[in-house]
Amino acid sequence: MTYLEKPADVKETWHLVNAEGKTLGRLAARVAAVLRGKHRPTFTPNVDMGDHVVIINAEKIHLTGSKMEDKLYRHHTGYPGGLKTATAEHVFRKDPTELLTRAIEGMLPKNPLGNGMAKKLRVYTGPNHPHQAQKPEPITL
Repeated sequence: MTYLEKPADVKETWHLVNAEGKTLGRLAARVAAVLRGKHRPTFTPNVDMGDHVVIINAEKIHLTGSKMEDKLYRHHTGYPGGLKTATAEHVFRKDPTELLTRAIEGMLPKNPLGNGMAKKLRVYTGPNHPHQAQKPEPITL
């Protein structure tokens, strides 16, 4: 018989990730797996089993090749002709945490379960964060 974890039995822990010198996509994939709960042996797809993740030093992330100039982020305003395009470099200069947040949230499920997982992600520029009371344990990804 297959064991299915119940939402009440899930013990959420806090993890601290230092993004300094890491590649955007590789870090995002590993953090998305932790947010989803795939690192647990009792992973159940229909239950939010993920842990809270605090990422620091988001401004020290890097992209390989010429992606900083070539990679495009698009969104539509909803009005005719309202397609807005920005390069990764422009998005990074405006808000360094945006690249990591978009990459990680893009790897989570697109449903209410994924929305709950995305709320457990906190990204900060610099080495300081306001979650000392939760005692996040550092992990290397």
